[in-house]
Amino acid sequence: MASSRTLVSFDWAIKRLLRQKASFGILNGFLSELLLQDIKVSEILESEGNQEDEDDKYNRLDLLCTDTIGDLIIIEVQFYEESDYFHRCLYASSKVITEFMSKGEAYRGVKKVFSINILYFDLGHGSDYLYKGIIDFRGIHLEDRLELSENQKEKFGKKFPSDIFPEYYLIKVNNFNNIAKTTIDEWIYFLKNTELPNNYKAQGLALVDSQLKYDNMDIASKRKYNQYLKEIKISQDMLETAKFKGKIEGKIEGKIEGKIEGKIEEKIDMILVLHADKLSIAQIAKYVRLPEDDVVSIINEHRKGQS
Repeated sequence: MASSRTLVSFDWAIKRLLRQKASFGILNGFLSELLLQDIKVSEILESEGNQEDEDDKYNRLDLLCTDTIGDLIIIEVQFYEESDYFHRCLYASSKVITEFMSKGEAYRGVKKVFSINILYFDLGHGSDYLYKGIIDFRGIHLEDRLELSENQKEKFGKKFPSDIFPEYYLIKVNNFNNIAKTTIDEWIYFLKNTELPNNYKAQGLALVDSQLKYDNMDIASKRKYNQYLKEIKISQDMLETAKFKGKIEGKIEGKIEGKIEGKIEEKIDMILVLHADKLSIAQIAKYVRLPEDDVVSIINEHRKGQS
């Protein structure tokens, strides 16, 4: 399955290959292009959120690292749709903040967190392929942007509250049109196609080309990688089948409900016509095949509507 693929996918690499210091240059390049600042990963961290779970091996691929200035960076690859994914992002960033803050430490010790989410499903309603979310404070009346005080700027080395709060990045890979106009576009091209664009310039992609070649893996690693791709494909096919089945069942149920509702409307009209013709309740009930109590209720509701 992978024999025709020159490079291994980023989702596999981030789980298996990029945890070694020799490969930090790839992460540095990707993060620097995305965050528009010079990022140097210093360490891959372990927490409850990024330990491997055999029961969830193909659904959740997390990497947590810190850079040379102590900021925390979460990278998560997600293939399958989750309606509460925004909540999950919030939970993950909040949990990382508390996990890596020492007991009794002053609040100024809270780490800056970057939550980077590489998504292969459509999250929310939006046509772009790259979204950034920050916590910004704007005046309700004057619409001014709140800055830190001069004392806070000097104390924390930051200008805005958004420099303290977590930042969220959503890369909606499937929305990308394969036209790489910027260096981060070149990275997204790789994320989508597991190939490098022509004449790329983005930081880190040259290392991708040299370090993430499928042919460079040993036989055991190739076998695991092929199995991984197979599991991803099977899971995606199962999900698509379930969605299709749900749509068909929904259409069938809708038609049945429509017919039932139509029949009920017909019976109500018939009851009112027969009642106007002075037939007894018993006769009407027998004719429309409904209990007499139901017939009485329908007639009484009709009277209320006319009064």
